[in-house]
Amino acid sequence: MLEFDNRILLQNKRNDILTVGELLIDMISAEYDENVECNTYHKFFGGSPSNIAINVRKLGIHSLVASAVSEDGFGTFLMNHLRKAGIDTSCVQIVDNSTSMVVVTKSQSTPIPIFYRGADYHLAYTPSLEEALLNSKIVHFSCWPISMPPARQTIEKVIKKARENDILIGFDPNYHPMIWQRGEDGVDYVKSIIGKVDIVKPSEDDAERLFGKDTPLNQIEKFLKLGPKLVIMTLGKDGAIVSNGMEMVELNSFATDVIDTTGAGDAFWSGFYTALVKEHTIREALNFGFAVSAFKLKHTGAVVNLPKLEVIKELYDL
Repeated sequence: MLEFDNRILLQNKRNDILTVGELLIDMISAEYDENVECNTYHKFFGGSPSNIAINVRKLGIHSLVASAVSEDGFGTFLMNHLRKAGIDTSCVQIVDNSTSMVVVTKSQSTPIPIFYRGADYHLAYTPSLEEALLNSKIVHFSCWPISMPPARQTIEKVIKKARENDILIGFDPNYHPMIWQRGEDGVDYVKSIIGKVDIVKPSEDDAERLFGKDTPLNQIEKFLKLGPKLVIMTLGKDGAIVSNGMEMVELNSFATDVIDTTGAGDAFWSGFYTALVKEHTIREALNFGFAVSAFKLKHTGAVVNLPKLEVIKELYDL
């Protein structure tokens, strides 16, 4: 069991976290518009696992990205962005399909995305990906790569190898029916994956898509019954409820100024993972997650200029 006031003992590996999944373009509107009638959009680096890899690097730990892009202009933009952030791109595969893109209208609540998928789901399980995995303390992925083959089979192999080698597995169960193939209901498959990982962080929307409407406490119980060791149920401005199956804690959000919610969940994961690697307790790591998320919410775009974790600690009096 993962106890809140204990540290998670991670293996001594040369890389701290490997994020596996989508690397894509976020086209974000210049204006706030809940009806998607705005005319101006700006290009940003995107893809949840890739956002986390860059964020944790800025916060002060090592990361690698395993993903797939095209040789088109968008793919070149993304690769250059990773390199400028100091991320090793040796596990980013170049495929023939166009680079994936998400169009997002800026929102102060939950943004509603429009998906254009191409290269991201063609991620293959390669010797270089396996080597990166075996030399990492943590592996993280979201619903994107499991939503379509062949990336789905790649993630299945990643999970199997990680479990065999006691690598901590984090999963963002951000199920959205629009990223699955037409006619395929991915709910049962996502639930099967939840039972194979250590940590999940669903939002209320994620939980509702998987289990239907219910109270946060009941939703947490449904996740726990599937088998993860830690469930972090984020509640937007109301913070989070977290359970390890034996104990439950409520945490407050640190956010005071919300400019753009895009990437707030990725920022939480980033602060949480970085704090775990830096040997903080789970309870402390959860608070770092909220602090990093609050910092990100003050800026537009999924990836912002984060300071080191030690600066975050001072800013939010942790």
